[in-house]
Amino acid sequence: MRIAVAREIDPIESRVAATAETVKKMKALGADVAVEPGAGAKSGIADAEFAAAGATVTNDAVRDADVVLKVRRPSASEVSGYKKGALVIAMMDPYGQHAAIADLASAGVVAFAMELLPRITRAQVMDVLSSQANLAGYRAVIDAAAEYGRALPMMMTAAGTVPAARVFVMGAGVAGLQAIATARRLGALVTATDVRPAAKEQVESLGAKFVAVEDEEFKQAETAAGYAKEMSKEYQAKQAALVAEHIKKQDIIITTALIPGRTAPRLISKEMVASLRPGSVIVDLAVERGGNCELSKAGEVVTVNEVRIIGYLNVPGRIAASASSLYARNLFAFLEILVDKQQKTLAVNWDDEIVKATALTRDGAVIHPSLAAQTAA
Repeated sequence: MRIAVAREIDPIESRVAATAETVKKMKALGADVAVEPGAGAKSGIADAEFAAAGATVTNDAVRDADVVLKVRRPSASEVSGYKKGALVIAMMDPYGQHAAIADLASAGVVAFAMELLPRITRAQVMDVLSSQANLAGYRAVIDAAAEYGRALPMMMTAAGTVPAARVFVMGAGVAGLQAIATARRLGALVTATDVRPAAKEQVESLGAKFVAVEDEEFKQAETAAGYAKEMSKEYQAKQAALVAEHIKKQDIIITTALIPGRTAPRLISKEMVASLRPGSVIVDLAVERGGNCELSKAGEVVTVNEVRIIGYLNVPGRIAASASSLYARNLFAFLEILVDKQQKTLAVNWDDEIVKATALTRDGAVIHPSLAAQTAA
């Protein structure tokens, strides 16, 4: 059983799919582990560290590998170098990427999308979305504080008092809750909003104030899987009016709202941006899905009416060492369910609900039910 750790070719990707810790664990499963040179360089992991953990560092790492571990979906040029039947485990970003998923099928690999893990107890340790979103929420506050020209906590000095910054977090999922906790630890006054009723208690448990239109639609605004539903136009208008008044008084706004497989909902209009005080900061964590702020630009920090709007891509990758450490553990936990520990060989149980939920391609075809028909079309 040969496991390869590929070097990411996307210039904005600084994470790596394994660490020295997980290499040792893979070796304990009976695997030969090969790592492409420089795979961990941007995460602070030298080739020598992988070698010391028992991996072979070689440019031929993916050749003849039974399993290829990656952060991002491999390109057509990358996957052409993988052997047919290889298991490719990564964040595949599958929605709306029909041609790319079809390319994986054509290459004959078995592709697994870590974003599609079911929300069950057994899969929590594999949950890449949560581990990476948690770090994104933390980093969003750090980035906002760096751009904000004032202190976040209240400071009482002989020269006078510095008031606490007001931070408003829009979307109280994993990223939002971590943003709330981080901003609170830094001494800010924090408010937050979300369309899911369960979020109110979570927000308040962290010491923040909850802001939302709490009508009947709000009470039904969560799916059985715990995701936010798309709200009606009427509700969006009421919520927007409430938010528009609230954000006028805010110093920092962090938006985190995403709907799986859909364009990010628009939460902040240009008129709302214009209402903010000079020196305010917006961090748009949904910028890779179209953005929650009308004026945010992917990969840029823009200034509009003296308001700084941060649209960094790959925010977890801005703290690559921590992100890689958690991501690598997620991948190893997933890999474990694909291995027969007695025989020390790959043994994929195609009836396992985790396997069923994450498998995209097999035997030259797209097999995931939510993607197969679209790809065929």
